[in-house]
Amino acid sequence: MTNPFEDISKKNIKKLLWLLESKEETFTKGMSIINYYKNTNIVGVIISGAVQVVRTNSQGVYNIIEELKEDEVFTTGIHIYSNEINIIAIEDTKVVIIDYDYIISNINNEKQYFNKFIKNMFQIYNEKLIEKNERLEILSKKSIRNKLLTYFEIQYNKKGSKYIYLPFNFKDLAEYLSIDRAAMSREIKYLKEEGFIETKSKRITLLYKQKSININNQII
Repeated sequence: MTNPFEDISKKNIKKLLWLLESKEETFTKGMSIINYYKNTNIVGVIISGAVQVVRTNSQGVYNIIEELKEDEVFTTGIHIYSNEINIIAIEDTKVVIIDYDYIISNINNEKQYFNKFIKNMFQIYNEKLIEKNERLEILSKKSIRNKLLTYFEIQYNKKGSKYIYLPFNFKDLAEYLSIDRAAMSREIKYLKEEGFIETKSKRITLLYKQKSININNQII
């Protein structure tokens, strides 16, 4: 689940947003959302556009933690856990901003649409924690090959398909995996030559899933 308004009618969504005193903000490409809400605990729901959650270290090197699109949620509670983290609009983006305090102040509200919203948010929070654990599993691998294969396995287990469609380009994939792009490209080339995968644009075919190639010894 990504949409906190799932299974809530449009009419009740309007009531919910009024109840929570939400407001709609527009951010142009390249703008930092956190600059506006750095010291505020907010929930942001993307209405249109896309954002990236990025980490920038003291040397100015940044890594993509997550990319979020329409109907997805970011929060300063989950995403902003250090001064190195930022949320940046990667295209013109509209966001519904909800102050977390207004959610808490209505926690005893018995309206069905509010309770459904809270249930959806708990599920989204749980999924975010799972995603963070998955990324930690990837980053714990020492070699570029093992990071790639672990990432492929996680995506395969989610979809149950040998076809993986990358949510971003290869440059962003390298940043997500915290590896050098050129070194990653070489490793992907080797995996293709060895018959593990095929690539076409953002689609990766896991050939080892149809040829029963054992990769257990590849992942450390």
